[in-house]
Amino acid sequence: MTSDSGVSVIRVVLPAHLKTLARVTGELRIELAGPVTRATLLDALEARFPMLLGTVRDRHTGRRRAFVRFYACEEDLSHESPDAPLPPAVVAGREPFIILGAMAGG
Repeated sequence: MTSDSGVSVIRVVLPAHLKTLARVTGELRIELAGPVTRATLLDALEARFPMLLGTVRDRHTGRRRAFVRFYACEEDLSHESPDAPLPPAVVAGREPFIILGAMAGG
């Protein structure tokens, strides 16, 4: 949802273990002014919930953690540039940005 002031409200869905860590329930709403990219969204998310620092991306390099994936609009955005604009439906608040913990094993 973009307001008249140019601030976008991004809907974010976290996996259960990160919701527990952040002490939240349901979908989050993160306000962003300016360009809406994965990097700016994660910066805002970590600023609002500092306990998430280092859980989604490495604290020093900013790179996505190996078992974390990003989805929006039924697309895997995990390998997109962190500075690429998020899809218009996410910026408009029609679709959520989903952070998902991938599973591995055999």
